[in-house]
Amino acid sequence: MTSNRAGDRFMRNNDAQEAMKRLREVKIKREIVFSGKMLTMCVDAVKLPNGREATREVVLHPGAVAMLAITEQDEALLVSQLRYALDQVTLELPAGKLEPEENPDDAAFRELAEETGYRASGLKRVLEFYTAAGFSDEKIYLYEATGLKKGEQHLDEDETIDLVALRRDEVRQMIDRGQITDAKTLIGLFWWLGRP
Repeated sequence: MTSNRAGDRFMRNNDAQEAMKRLREVKIKREIVFSGKMLTMCVDAVKLPNGREATREVVLHPGAVAMLAITEQDEALLVSQLRYALDQVTLELPAGKLEPEENPDDAAFRELAEETGYRASGLKRVLEFYTAAGFSDEKIYLYEATGLKKGEQHLDEDETIDLVALRRDEVRQMIDRGQITDAKTLIGLFWWLGRP
């Protein structure tokens, strides 16, 4: 059956490649305005498809992993921590950035153990997504971690984290009350809530 819907057409590989040709912006020049231990901020001059020039502000990020760690009691493990940029305590999935050239699967095992103390016997990549495609290349790899065995947390020197285990009904209530607001966490929890 043939569909005329734009989404259906876009999903076909040839149309996606054609769209890329029509919409591509060509980088003319890059100025690095900040380079830190986690982020690099750039200002790029680009040539638009219509021939005009524009400026793009870009944040480069090494990528990250987030783990939806599910206990034998069907509870999701979340971490509670102060987020300085927000000046508030958040509830989030255990997560962390990729080290240079690190395989996301290896990073997921490492970050889960460091932040929660748990080790997983099963780790399955369930989603990949960009956090802010309008200005950053940060990609998060979301994993479901099962077969958890308790161990010791090995936090970074600059981390203070509490561990919280929540049932599905508690997660729903906290989302409804606006108590869970982190985007990667909401994506992971909605994925989990949509599964039996």
